[in-house]
Amino acid sequence: MLSSTGFDLWAGGYDRAVGLSDEENTYPFAGYREVLARIARTVMEKDHPAVLDLGFGTATLTSKLYEQGCRIYGQDFSGKMLETARAKMPEAELVLGDLTEGLAANLKHHRYDFIISTYAMHHLTDEQKIAFLSDLRSYLLPGGQILIGDVAFESRSEMDACRQTAGEEWDDEEIYLVAEDMRKAFPDLTFRKVTFCAGILCITSKEQEGIV
Repeated sequence: MLSSTGFDLWAGGYDRAVGLSDEENTYPFAGYREVLARIARTVMEKDHPAVLDLGFGTATLTSKLYEQGCRIYGQDFSGKMLETARAKMPEAELVLGDLTEGLAANLKHHRYDFIISTYAMHHLTDEQKIAFLSDLRSYLLPGGQILIGDVAFESRSEMDACRQTAGEEWDDEEIYLVAEDMRKAFPDLTFRKVTFCAGILCITSKEQEGIV
C-alpha cells in the first residue's frame, strides 16, 4: 500500500500509468475511463450538484465535473496531487486528509448530492470501509448517492478468478470491494460490473434507492 509520500512521488506519472493499463485492458485499471464516464453521466443528470470527491488524485474526473458547473469539494492525502487539483479547480474546496482517519472536519459542514470515490477505497480495510461509508451516508442530501468506482467484484469467486488471471501482478496489499460482502452492511447497495476487474457500487440516501 502506497503512503502519502509514495503518491506524491507518483503524482507526475499517475495518469499515464493508469491510462496504459486501461488501454491494454489489464489489471488493475482495465475499464478506468469507462468507470469515470459512467459516474460523470450519473452526476450530470442533476443541475449543478454538490459533489464530494474522496481521493480525487489529479482530478481527472472532478475537474470535468467542475467545468460543467458542479460545486466541488474534496479530500486527498497527497500534497502534490492536491496542488495539481487546485490548479485545475481554483474555486473548489479541497482538503488534505487521510481517508483512513475519516472525513475532514471542514467537509462535515456541508451536505452533498453525490459523494464519489474512484480507485481510493481499496486502501481501507473492510471494517474501515463500512464505518466510513456509514458515516458518509449521513452527509447526503435527500435522494443523494455515494458512488464508488474501483477494482471491485460482485462476488469472492469473481475476485479469485481475477487474482488467478493477474498472477504475480496481483497486489495483495490492496483490499478490493466485493459487493456481496458489502451488502451485509448496506442491503440496498447496487453493483454495476464494468470490466473483469472494475465496477461501480452505489449506496443511496435512506430516502431513495438508486442505480448507476
